[in-house]
Amino acid sequence: MLYFASDYMESGHEAIFRRFLETNGEHLTGYGSDRYCESAAEKIRAACECPDAEVRFLTGGTQTNQVAVDALLTPWEGVVAAETGHVATHEAGAIEWSGHKVLTLPQHLGKVDAAELRALLKAYESDANREHIVKPGMLYISHPTEYGTLYTKAELEALADVCGEYRIPIYADGARLAYGLAARGTDVTLPVLARCVDAFYIGGTKCGALIGEALVFTKRNLPERFLSRLKQHGALLAKGWAAGLQFDVLFTGGLYEQLGAHAVEMAERLKAGLLAKGRELYIDSPTNQQFIAADDALLAKLEGAVAYGFWEKLPDGRTVIRFATSWATKAEDVDALLAFL
Repeated sequence: MLYFASDYMESGHEAIFRRFLETNGEHLTGYGSDRYCESAAEKIRAACECPDAEVRFLTGGTQTNQVAVDALLTPWEGVVAAETGHVATHEAGAIEWSGHKVLTLPQHLGKVDAAELRALLKAYESDANREHIVKPGMLYISHPTEYGTLYTKAELEALADVCGEYRIPIYADGARLAYGLAARGTDVTLPVLARCVDAFYIGGTKCGALIGEALVFTKRNLPERFLSRLKQHGALLAKGWAAGLQFDVLFTGGLYEQLGAHAVEMAERLKAGLLAKGRELYIDSPTNQQFIAADDALLAKLEGAVAYGFWEKLPDGRTVIRFATSWATKAEDVDALLAFL
Protein backbone atom coordinates (compact mmCIF):
# COMPACT_ATOMS: atom_id res chain seq x y z
CA MET A 1 0.00 0.00 0.00
CA LEU A 2 1.27 3.46 -0.93
CA TYR A 3 0.12 6.25 1.40
CA PHE A 4 -0.59 9.65 -0.13
CA ALA A 5 -3.99 10.35 1.43
CA SER A 6 -2.82 13.16 3.68
CA ASP A 7 0.17 14.68 5.44
CA TYR A 8 -0.63 13.56 8.98
CA MET A 9 -0.41 9.81 8.46
CA GLU A 10 3.02 9.43 10.09
CA SER A 11 3.51 9.85 13.84
CA GLY A 12 6.24 12.44 14.37
CA HIS A 13 9.84 13.37 13.70
CA GLU A 14 12.42 11.31 15.56
CA ALA A 15 13.98 14.45 17.09
CA ILE A 16 10.74 15.10 18.94
CA PHE A 17 10.58 11.59 20.35
CA ARG A 18 14.23 11.82 21.44
CA ARG A 19 13.46 15.05 23.25
CA PHE A 20 10.46 13.49 24.99
CA LEU A 21 12.71 10.71 26.27
CA GLU A 22 15.43 13.15 27.33
CA THR A 23 12.97 15.22 29.37
CA ASN A 24 10.90 12.33 30.72
CA GLY A 25 10.63 12.52 34.50
CA GLU A 26 10.95 16.30 34.72
CA HIS A 27 8.40 18.12 36.85
CA LEU A 28 6.77 20.90 34.84
CA THR A 29 4.04 23.41 35.57
CA GLY A 30 0.77 23.03 33.70
CA TYR A 31 -1.47 24.80 31.20
CA GLY A 32 1.33 26.15 29.02
CA SER A 33 3.17 27.98 31.79
CA ASP A 34 6.29 25.80 31.53
CA ARG A 35 9.76 26.64 30.23
CA TYR A 36 9.36 24.64 27.02
CA CYS A 37 6.29 26.58 25.94
CA GLU A 38 8.08 29.84 26.71
CA SER A 39 11.20 28.75 24.86
CA ALA A 40 9.14 27.71 21.82
CA ALA A 41 7.16 30.95 21.92
CA GLU A 42 10.36 32.99 22.00
CA LYS A 43 11.74 31.10 18.99
CA ILE A 44 8.48 31.63 17.10
CA ARG A 45 8.52 35.35 17.92
CA ALA A 46 12.05 35.56 16.54
CA ALA A 47 11.14 33.62 13.38
CA CYS A 48 8.16 35.93 12.81
CA GLU A 49 10.22 39.04 13.60
CA CYS A 50 7.34 39.94 15.88
CA PRO A 51 8.68 40.46 19.43
CA ASP A 52 5.26 41.32 20.84
CA ALA A 53 3.52 38.20 19.52
CA GLU A 54 1.52 36.12 21.97
CA VAL A 55 1.80 32.37 21.33
CA ARG A 56 -0.43 29.63 22.70
CA PHE A 57 -0.27 25.89 21.95
CA LEU A 58 -3.29 23.74 21.09
CA THR A 59 -3.68 20.19 19.83
CA GLY A 60 -5.50 20.25 16.49
CA GLY A 61 -6.54 22.42 13.57
CA THR A 62 -10.32 22.41 13.94
CA GLN A 63 -9.96 23.05 17.65
CA THR A 64 -7.60 25.96 16.99
CA ASN A 65 -9.84 27.47 14.32
CA GLN A 66 -12.91 27.26 16.52
CA VAL A 67 -11.20 28.79 19.54
CA ALA A 68 -9.60 31.61 17.54
CA VAL A 69 -12.75 32.52 15.62
CA ASP A 70 -14.92 32.45 18.74
CA ALA A 71 -12.41 34.55 20.69
CA LEU A 72 -12.07 37.18 17.97
CA LEU A 73 -15.80 37.65 17.38
CA THR A 74 -18.65 39.15 19.36
CA PRO A 75 -21.82 37.05 19.65
CA TRP A 76 -23.55 38.88 16.79
CA GLU A 77 -20.68 38.53 14.32
CA GLY A 78 -19.76 35.93 11.71
CA VAL A 79 -16.55 34.98 9.92
CA VAL A 80 -16.01 35.59 6.19
CA ALA A 81 -14.32 32.79 4.25
CA ALA A 82 -13.96 31.49 0.72
CA GLU A 83 -16.70 29.03 -0.19
CA THR A 84 -14.01 26.33 -0.26
CA GLY A 85 -12.47 27.45 3.04
CA HIS A 86 -11.86 24.73 5.60
CA VAL A 87 -14.17 26.33 8.18
CA ALA A 88 -16.94 26.39 5.57
CA THR A 89 -16.58 22.85 4.24
CA HIS A 90 -14.63 20.34 6.31
CA GLU A 91 -15.18 21.18 9.97
CA ALA A 92 -18.64 19.67 10.52
CA GLY A 93 -20.13 23.01 11.54
CA ALA A 94 -17.59 23.57 14.34
CA ILE A 95 -17.75 27.34 13.85
CA GLU A 96 -21.55 27.36 13.79
CA TRP A 97 -21.53 25.16 16.91
CA SER A 98 -19.77 28.02 18.71
CA GLY A 99 -22.57 30.39 17.70
CA HIS A 100 -21.02 32.11 14.69
CA LYS A 101 -22.14 31.96 11.08
CA VAL A 102 -19.66 31.36 8.25
CA LEU A 103 -20.28 33.96 5.53
CA THR A 104 -18.88 32.74 2.23
CA LEU A 105 -17.44 34.54 -0.77
CA PRO A 106 -16.59 33.03 -4.19
CA GLN A 107 -13.24 31.26 -4.30
CA HIS A 108 -10.54 32.05 -6.82
CA LEU A 109 -8.11 29.13 -6.83
CA GLY A 110 -9.16 28.73 -3.21
CA LYS A 111 -8.53 32.37 -2.35
CA VAL A 112 -10.62 35.37 -1.28
CA ASP A 113 -10.57 38.42 -3.55
CA ALA A 114 -10.01 41.78 -1.82
CA ALA A 115 -12.47 43.66 -4.04
CA GLU A 116 -15.23 41.14 -3.32
CA LEU A 117 -14.49 41.33 0.38
CA ARG A 118 -14.76 45.12 0.28
CA ALA A 119 -18.08 44.88 -1.56
CA LEU A 120 -19.45 42.50 1.09
CA LEU A 121 -18.39 44.73 3.96
CA LYS A 122 -19.66 47.86 2.23
CA ALA A 123 -23.02 46.21 1.55
CA TYR A 124 -23.38 45.37 5.23
CA GLU A 125 -22.51 48.90 6.35
CA SER A 126 -24.99 50.44 3.91
CA ASP A 127 -27.84 48.07 4.80
CA ALA A 128 -30.51 49.91 6.81
CA ASN A 129 -31.49 46.57 8.36
CA ARG A 130 -27.96 45.61 9.38
CA GLU A 131 -28.86 45.20 13.04
CA HIS A 132 -30.99 42.25 11.95
CA ILE A 133 -28.13 40.70 9.96
CA VAL A 134 -25.04 38.76 11.02
CA LYS A 135 -22.18 41.24 10.91
CA PRO A 136 -19.02 40.22 9.01
CA GLY A 137 -16.66 40.43 11.97
CA MET A 138 -13.43 38.87 10.70
CA LEU A 139 -11.81 37.30 7.66
CA TYR A 140 -10.62 33.69 7.60
CA ILE A 141 -8.05 32.61 5.03
CA SER A 142 -5.78 29.59 4.79
CA HIS A 143 -2.22 29.57 3.51
CA PRO A 144 -1.91 27.28 1.62
CA THR A 145 -5.54 27.05 0.58
CA GLU A 146 -7.59 23.87 0.32
CA TYR A 147 -6.27 23.54 -3.25
CA GLY A 148 -2.64 23.93 -2.27
CA THR A 149 -2.48 27.42 -3.75
CA LEU A 150 -0.84 30.42 -2.14
CA TYR A 151 -1.55 34.06 -1.54
CA THR A 152 1.07 36.50 -2.74
CA LYS A 153 2.42 39.25 -0.53
CA ALA A 154 0.46 41.79 -2.59
CA GLU A 155 -2.77 39.82 -2.16
CA LEU A 156 -2.28 39.60 1.61
CA GLU A 157 -1.56 43.32 1.77
CA ALA A 158 -4.69 44.09 -0.25
CA LEU A 159 -6.81 42.01 2.14
CA ALA A 160 -5.12 43.70 5.11
CA ASP A 161 -5.96 47.12 3.67
CA VAL A 162 -9.64 46.21 3.33
CA CYS A 163 -9.82 44.71 6.81
CA GLY A 164 -8.02 47.71 8.26
CA GLU A 165 -10.48 50.04 6.56
CA TYR A 166 -13.43 48.19 8.09
CA ARG A 167 -11.64 47.45 11.38
CA ILE A 168 -11.97 43.68 11.33
CA PRO A 169 -9.17 41.17 12.00
CA ILE A 170 -7.66 38.67 9.57
CA TYR A 171 -7.03 35.15 10.80
CA ALA A 172 -4.93 32.69 8.77
CA ASP A 173 -5.22 28.92 9.04
CA GLY A 174 -1.67 27.60 8.78
CA ALA A 175 -2.26 23.86 9.01
CA ARG A 176 0.16 23.39 6.10
CA LEU A 177 2.06 26.65 6.54
CA ALA A 178 5.47 24.96 6.38
CA TYR A 179 4.69 23.74 2.87
CA GLY A 180 3.50 27.18 1.77
CA LEU A 181 6.63 28.87 3.08
CA ALA A 182 8.82 26.31 1.28
CA ALA A 183 7.11 26.63 -2.11
CA ARG A 184 9.25 27.81 -4.99
CA GLY A 185 8.75 31.43 -5.99
CA THR A 186 6.62 32.49 -3.03
CA ASP A 187 7.23 35.96 -1.61
CA VAL A 188 5.35 35.25 1.63
CA THR A 189 7.54 34.59 4.67
CA LEU A 190 6.66 34.20 8.33
CA PRO A 191 7.45 37.90 8.98
CA VAL A 192 5.29 38.95 6.00
CA LEU A 193 2.39 36.85 7.26
CA ALA A 194 2.77 38.19 10.80
CA ARG A 195 2.65 41.77 9.53
CA CYS A 196 -0.41 41.22 7.33
CA VAL A 197 -2.68 39.25 9.66
CA ASP A 198 -3.88 39.69 13.22
CA ALA A 199 -3.66 36.03 14.17
CA PHE A 200 -2.58 32.78 12.56
CA TYR A 201 -1.49 29.34 13.52
CA ILE A 202 1.59 27.38 12.64
CA GLY A 203 0.62 23.79 11.94
CA GLY A 204 2.61 21.07 13.63
CA THR A 205 0.25 18.11 13.24
CA LYS A 206 0.85 18.06 9.48
CA CYS A 207 4.56 18.83 9.71
CA GLY A 208 6.56 16.67 12.05
CA ALA A 209 4.71 17.00 15.36
CA LEU A 210 2.80 14.13 16.93
CA ILE A 211 0.06 16.66 17.68
CA GLY A 212 0.04 20.40 18.07
CA GLU A 213 -0.58 23.82 16.58
CA ALA A 214 0.97 27.14 17.62
CA LEU A 215 -1.61 29.94 17.66
CA VAL A 216 0.01 33.37 17.23
CA PHE A 217 -1.58 36.75 17.94
CA THR A 218 0.55 39.40 16.27
CA LYS A 219 -0.84 42.81 17.25
CA ARG A 220 -0.84 42.75 21.06
CA ASN A 221 -4.38 41.50 20.62
CA LEU A 222 -4.59 38.35 22.72
CA PRO A 223 -8.30 38.13 23.58
CA GLU A 224 -9.21 38.83 27.18
CA ARG A 225 -9.21 35.82 29.53
CA PHE A 226 -7.88 33.63 26.74
CA LEU A 227 -6.92 30.80 29.08
CA SER A 228 -10.50 30.75 30.34
CA ARG A 229 -11.73 30.63 26.76
CA LEU A 230 -9.47 27.65 26.08
CA LYS A 231 -10.91 25.89 29.09
CA GLN A 232 -14.49 26.57 27.98
CA HIS A 233 -13.72 24.97 24.61
CA GLY A 234 -12.09 21.94 26.20
CA ALA A 235 -8.86 23.05 24.56
CA LEU A 236 -6.69 23.72 27.61
CA LEU A 237 -4.05 21.04 28.04
CA ALA A 238 -2.98 20.31 31.60
CA LYS A 239 0.27 18.97 30.13
CA GLY A 240 0.69 22.02 27.90
CA TRP A 241 4.40 21.36 27.75
CA ALA A 242 3.71 18.34 25.52
CA ALA A 243 2.80 20.69 22.67
CA GLY A 244 5.30 23.40 23.54
CA LEU A 245 8.20 20.97 23.64
CA GLN A 246 7.44 19.79 20.12
CA PHE A 247 7.52 23.32 18.73
CA ASP A 248 10.68 24.01 20.68
CA VAL A 249 12.25 21.16 18.71
CA LEU A 250 10.69 22.16 15.38
CA PHE A 251 11.97 25.72 15.71
CA THR A 252 15.50 24.71 16.65
CA GLY A 253 18.13 24.59 13.91
CA GLY A 254 15.65 25.26 11.11
CA LEU A 255 13.97 21.84 11.39
CA TYR A 256 10.48 23.17 10.57
CA GLU A 257 11.75 24.79 7.37
CA GLN A 258 13.69 21.66 6.42
CA LEU A 259 10.64 19.43 6.81
CA GLY A 260 8.51 21.79 4.73
CA ALA A 261 11.14 21.95 2.01
CA HIS A 262 11.39 18.15 1.86
CA ALA A 263 7.66 17.71 1.34
CA VAL A 264 7.63 20.32 -1.43
CA GLU A 265 10.62 18.63 -3.09
CA MET A 266 8.73 15.33 -3.07
CA ALA A 267 5.61 17.04 -4.46
CA GLU A 268 7.63 18.60 -7.26
CA ARG A 269 9.05 15.17 -8.06
CA LEU A 270 5.51 13.78 -8.18
CA LYS A 271 4.21 16.66 -10.29
CA ALA A 272 7.02 16.30 -12.83
CA GLY A 273 6.34 12.58 -13.09
CA LEU A 274 2.59 13.07 -13.52
CA LEU A 275 3.13 15.59 -16.32
CA ALA A 276 5.70 13.34 -17.98
CA LYS A 277 3.10 10.56 -18.03
CA GLY A 278 0.56 12.85 -19.65
CA ARG A 279 -1.59 13.24 -16.57
CA GLU A 280 -3.57 16.48 -16.48
CA LEU A 281 -3.27 18.40 -13.24
CA TYR A 282 -6.63 19.64 -12.01
CA ILE A 283 -4.94 22.67 -10.48
CA ASP A 284 -1.33 23.85 -10.51
CA SER A 285 -0.41 23.61 -6.84
CA PRO A 286 3.08 24.75 -5.78
CA THR A 287 2.83 23.03 -2.41
CA ASN A 288 2.56 19.47 -1.12
CA GLN A 289 -0.95 18.76 -2.43
CA GLN A 290 -1.25 17.57 -6.05
CA PHE A 291 -4.64 17.08 -7.70
CA ILE A 292 -5.65 15.09 -10.77
CA ALA A 293 -9.01 14.21 -12.32
CA ALA A 294 -9.49 10.44 -12.28
CA ASP A 295 -11.98 8.34 -14.24
CA ASP A 296 -13.64 5.26 -12.80
CA ALA A 297 -11.04 2.94 -14.31
CA LEU A 298 -8.22 4.72 -12.52
CA LEU A 299 -10.14 4.76 -9.25
CA ALA A 300 -10.66 1.02 -9.53
CA LYS A 301 -6.96 0.53 -10.14
CA LEU A 302 -6.02 2.61 -7.10
CA GLU A 303 -8.44 0.75 -4.82
CA GLY A 304 -6.50 -1.20 -2.20
CA ALA A 305 -3.14 -0.18 -3.64
CA VAL A 306 -2.85 3.60 -3.13
CA ALA A 307 -4.32 5.69 -0.33
CA TYR A 308 -5.39 9.07 -1.77
CA GLY A 309 -7.76 11.86 -0.81
CA PHE A 310 -11.20 12.32 -2.39
CA TRP A 311 -11.80 15.95 -3.30
CA GLU A 312 -14.84 16.52 -5.49
CA LYS A 313 -16.93 15.14 -8.32
CA LEU A 314 -16.79 16.87 -11.71
CA PRO A 315 -19.79 17.39 -14.02
CA ASP A 316 -18.24 15.00 -16.56
CA GLY A 317 -18.31 12.15 -14.03
CA ARG A 318 -14.63 12.17 -13.18
CA THR A 319 -13.41 12.55 -9.59
CA VAL A 320 -10.80 15.01 -8.41
CA ILE A 321 -8.39 13.18 -6.13
CA ARG A 322 -5.44 14.43 -4.13
CA PHE A 323 -2.01 12.99 -3.57
CA ALA A 324 -0.37 14.64 -0.56
CA THR A 325 3.31 14.40 0.25
CA SER A 326 4.59 15.11 3.75
CA TRP A 327 7.69 15.76 5.79
CA ALA A 328 8.17 11.97 5.91
CA THR A 329 7.52 11.04 2.26
CA LYS A 330 10.33 9.05 0.68
CA ALA A 331 11.51 9.50 -2.90
CA GLU A 332 11.12 5.77 -3.51
CA ASP A 333 7.45 6.00 -2.53
CA VAL A 334 6.89 8.79 -5.06
CA ASP A 335 8.66 6.76 -7.73
CA ALA A 336 6.59 3.69 -6.83
CA LEU A 337 3.36 5.70 -7.21
CA LEU A 338 4.47 7.02 -10.59
CA ALA A 339 5.43 3.52 -11.73
CA PHE A 340 2.04 2.19 -10.57
CA LEU A 341 0.25 4.87 -12.55
